[in-house]
Order: sequence, then structure tokens, then C-alpha cells
Amino acid sequence: MAVTPLIWIITIGVTILFFVYEFFAHVRKPHEPTIAESARWSIFYVSLALLFGVGIGLVSGWTYGGEYFAGYLTEKALSIDNLFVFLIVMAGFAVPKAYQQKVLMIGIIIALIMRGAFIAVGASLIENYSWIFYLMGALLLFLAYRQAFGSHGSDPANGKVVGFARRILPITDTYHGDRLSVRIDGKRFFTPMLLTIVAIGFVDLVFAVDSIPAIYGLTEQAYIVFTANAFALMGLRQLFFLIGGLLERLVYLAQGLAVILAFIGVKLVFHALHVNELPFINGGQHIDWIPDIPIWFSLLFIAATITVATVASLAKTRRDARAGLER
Repeated sequence: MAVTPLIWIITIGVTILFFVYEFFAHVRKPHEPTIAESARWSIFYVSLALLFGVGIGLVSGWTYGGEYFAGYLTEKALSIDNLFVFLIVMAGFAVPKAYQQKVLMIGIIIALIMRGAFIAVGASLIENYSWIFYLMGALLLFLAYRQAFGSHGSDPANGKVVGFARRILPITDTYHGDRLSVRIDGKRFFTPMLLTIVAIGFVDLVFAVDSIPAIYGLTEQAYIVFTANAFALMGLRQLFFLIGGLLERLVYLAQGLAVILAFIGVKLVFHALHVNELPFINGGQHIDWIPDIPIWFSLLFIAATITVATVASLAKTRRDARAGLER
């Protein structure tokens, strides 16, 4: 896939413009978005992402188009899981609804910056060291286990990073609008809004470690990795307000993501064996008999896993609600 520096510049520039527009058109004035507003913009961004994928397929071939769609689905699912943690963060810090848009916007921008850095590092490592696929595969298998069996109910407001920030910074007990700092009696104090941003930034770092190896297991094209991540993050703020209570009903989302991460982890290990150069594995020779998982199968597997996890989650919460009413 040939991507010129000019295409990179245009893509990054347009992405920045979208987020600048988002800030000045929707976030600058604190308010809680309506369902109708959130629905319109969510549909717009998802449609834009799908059209971009079709464009990649028409221009560069449907192998790359399939890689983009598989990557976009994976990153969107991981981003929704990210939203769930954002919800816990904002509940832990009791962020007023009118200011949640700003927190989400800053969190999404931090996520894009961190993922951009990981994308650049990942592309460099893949280009120079074929054995990195072994490490990425092992990391994803570990993350899949943690996703399936780890705790998702911890309180970020009392985490170590936030605790350290509380110890070294003067923090007010109450919010002062959506300001990060305020001057009281001539002394500069920071507000709980800053602590919320610190917690969100740490969450973004953790999710970047999850998401970038996952999508590099589906494509080696840095351009596809970046655009899939960018489109997955676009509209995430509106999606948060649109699905709101639905987030808590996706009880099997973590398990669904664990299956996807494990699948991609295995796919990465298989690919590592295909391009093996480590002398202590098969004498440094490629292992050609290992099956190669095609991108169309990856796309179908990821889409099916997300669908099953969503349907099973909604069915369980519906059963639980019915059982609660019958008691």
C-alpha cells in the first residue's frame, strides 16, 4: 500500500481539524448533549468511517479494505470498553454532566496522541525486527486473560497515580466550573477536574497498550492502523451520551474483547512463525506449514464475536431485570 508523505500530512491535518471543530462547535460551551444530537453525530462519524473503508478498498484493493474494517471494528469495540472506564472515572470524581463533554474530549485527544506514538514505534519495530510479532502475540494473550478474568470495577479516583497527584498538588474540594485551576486568596489551587484528566490520561495509556498490538495483528500498514484508530475515536464523545445506560448492560463485553484479543494474539504468533528468523526456533527458518489466517476470516470472526457478546449481554440483563420484578 503506497502512502505518500502528502497523504499522511492531509490525513493528520483533516483529523486535527475534526477535533478542533468538535471543540469549538460542541464542547467549548458546557452542556449535556441531547439524545437526538448524539444520534445524528454518531451516525455521521460511523458513516464517514465506513465510506473511508470503501474508499481504501476501491483505491488500494479489498485486502487492505478488509484489514481496515477488521481494525476499525476491533478498535471501536476496545474504545467502547474505554468508554466504560471513562464512565467509572467520572462517577468516581462526581463530574457534573455539563462538564463531562470536556473531560471526554480531552480524554479522546490524549488517546489519539498516545496511540499515534505507539503506532510510530510499532511500525519501526515491525520493519526492523520480525521477532517483535512473538512479543506482540504473547502480550495480547496476556491481555486477553486479564480482560476476561481481571477486575473492571476498581475506583480510578483512588488509584496510585491520582493519589500521587493529590499528595504533590493543592487540590480544591469542589469544582469551579470546568476550570482546571483556580486562584483562592492569592494562592493557586487545582480543581478535581485536573485529577479527572490525570486519571483519564492513565486509562488512555493502558488502553493504547491493548489496542495497538491488536490492530498490528490485523495489518502491518501504519496508515490503516492510524486511520482505523482515528475513526474509532471520532464520535466516541457522542456515543457516550447516546448509549449511556447501555454501557452498564454490556456485561459480556470484556469476555468478547478477550476472545478477540486472544484470536489476534494467536494470529500474530502464527505470523511470527511464518517469518521466523530466531535461530533457536526451527533453526532460524520460516515455518511454512503453520496456517495463515486470511483477513476475511478475521473480519467475520471479530464481527461475530462482537455481535454474540452484545446479544448475550442484553439477553442476560433482560433476564435479570425480569427476575428482579418477579421477586
